[in-house]
Amino acid sequence: MNLKFHNKKITGILTVLPENEVNFDDEIENYDFSRGQSMKLKLIMGYGKRRVVKDGTTASDLCVFGLKYLFDNDLLNKDEIDALILVTQSPDYFVPSTSHVIHGKLDLKQDMYCLDISQACSGYPVGLNQAFMLLEQEEINKVVVLNAETMSYKVSLKDRGSRPLTGDAAAITVVENDPSGSIIHGTVKLDGKGADALIIPAGGFRMPSTAKTAKLESDESGNSRAMDHLVMKGDEVFNFVQKEVPIMVDNLLAKADKNKDDIDYYMFHQPNKFMLKKLADKIGVPYDKMPNNIVENFGNASGVTIPTNLTYNLGEKLLTDSLLICLAGFGAGLSWTSLLMKIGNLDFCNTIEFKN
Repeated sequence: MNLKFHNKKITGILTVLPENEVNFDDEIENYDFSRGQSMKLKLIMGYGKRRVVKDGTTASDLCVFGLKYLFDNDLLNKDEIDALILVTQSPDYFVPSTSHVIHGKLDLKQDMYCLDISQACSGYPVGLNQAFMLLEQEEINKVVVLNAETMSYKVSLKDRGSRPLTGDAAAITVVENDPSGSIIHGTVKLDGKGADALIIPAGGFRMPSTAKTAKLESDESGNSRAMDHLVMKGDEVFNFVQKEVPIMVDNLLAKADKNKDDIDYYMFHQPNKFMLKKLADKIGVPYDKMPNNIVENFGNASGVTIPTNLTYNLGEKLLTDSLLICLAGFGAGLSWTSLLMKIGNLDFCNTIEFKN
């Protein structure tokens, strides 16, 4: 599905990272793998440092911390927020919606639209799409899009396929109307037949958590995980990304009447360094236009990797320059989404640490 939006803009992006840092080298002994094999994987996949929350910290904690930072530094007026969108697959509760919890903790106005969206790797473009649509309403002038994940809670300590990559983070993106704004092009695609390629089998209503679902079992590759943990079919996800994402990008650029060289940066979701390099090769863009350094520094926090990519790699540029950027998310669902838009001259674009 192709989308088009007019007269909308991003005015600020903030990434919130837990201060707690874990190094891959310190966890090697957890995995049923030789040290030599682990170090080879580290080099190929981009294993390095990752940020994870401490026990008891939730998605709402990260978001509230970031929003308070913006309020306290006069970067955002809470009374001007007309809509709050939270994109997460690690909510505080089944009920109520975590966006409502955030609303209450910050004592925001009652005349407000609040929405939780259950979306993972594609969550950043999906949240922006929803914000753009809400801004079509006469009484909505400023939308705050929150992306937050604490998925480290759901990854087995002995799963070398997912554990070394998984990080936690949150991001806050402010979206507003812009009468002189350029056209924003977007694409949304999904294939629910592949939904089990990235899944936590137990814990929902289909299979409630029990003592049985918490029991560790070893797979043929020597990874040990329970039904309560995240399961990723790495080969299926990799093949899906390499097949579908280049087609999506080609279609997006064709709709916008742009060629690949017209784009300043391709700021994509970052599952791991290896996948991003292969994807850049497949699309035909240089690595310096598609950064791949988020996982090795912070870990993969699902959809939050895109705004982290923006603040970490382009933070200073986006305060003063306006760049044509292709955003893309892909993964759980299976889903793959993209946006092509001008981003720049922002009020803020930086990263802070969550301290508790």
